[in-house]
Amino acid sequence: MTMPARRSQSATAPLAQSSTAGLKSMTGYAQAHATQDGWSLRVSIRSVNHRFLDVHLRVPEGFEPLEPRIRQLVRERIRRGHLDVTLRYELAGPAAVGVNQEVAAAYLQAVDALRKQFGIHTEPDVASILRLPGVIGPPAASLDEEVARVEAVVVRCLGEMLDRLDVMRAQEGAALCREMFARLARITEVAGKVQTLAERARPAFARRLAVRLQELLGEAQLDPARLASEAALAAERSDVSEELSRLASHVAQFQSLLSGAADVGKKLDFLLQEMQRESNTLLSKTPGTEAEGLEITQLGLEIKSEIEKIREQVQNIE
Repeated sequence: MTMPARRSQSATAPLAQSSTAGLKSMTGYAQAHATQDGWSLRVSIRSVNHRFLDVHLRVPEGFEPLEPRIRQLVRERIRRGHLDVTLRYELAGPAAVGVNQEVAAAYLQAVDALRKQFGIHTEPDVASILRLPGVIGPPAASLDEEVARVEAVVVRCLGEMLDRLDVMRAQEGAALCREMFARLARITEVAGKVQTLAERARPAFARRLAVRLQELLGEAQLDPARLASEAALAAERSDVSEELSRLASHVAQFQSLLSGAADVGKKLDFLLQEMQRESNTLLSKTPGTEAEGLEITQLGLEIKSEIEKIREQVQNIE
């Protein structure tokens, strides 16, 4: 990344307003349903944050042929997050209690064979037979036809569900964006205070250095040129203007990404790492334990805290 030029006022530049256009949270829930011709269909989706796109799909037995189409539709609309997608299909009316005669007959034949083999005289329980898999419901051939018939309805419900999820994720994203902008404003405000304190502390630091050297040397005379050189070197090591300038640049870039398009979560996370690095360097260069140094340390810790709070919010951005 190109380092910005050192400018004393860059750390206190005002923040622009955000349009929050396109920014989406990875957290949300939505569902859609349809009822017709003796059956009902419901699709639901629950989304939470994840580094990549992770789709978990649950469909009724026999509806597996629809899985590739469902996954494709979801991937076209969502880039990142852990998604639980559930499809529920229920028969209504007479079709809901239809008996699959062939399956029931096969179960009864198996029961009869076991009775003869082991000499069991008890009659089979019809209610228990009806609870066995595949006895209640349409036959396999009819189910295949039903799946093909409801595919268009599944696609339509998926579209409605994803539209509703988009609305919720956009609302969550806008709320996260407003909170992050407030924290960015606080970082800029605190950085401005650090800049003022650092400029005020520089001459005092040079004077303290001269006093300390005189104490160490006793009665020996100080070489003014050597003193000036040492003071300049020590001041450079404790100068935080470059860190503040880079921090301001990262804040501006972060702000620009928040105001722009979607799919910026990973870029925001990278910028936060850079901001945290600058705040760490700022703290390591804080001059001494005098009043100004202690205050700069406190302000630097506040900057780190705000960055960490923003990081928590960014974890939910797509």
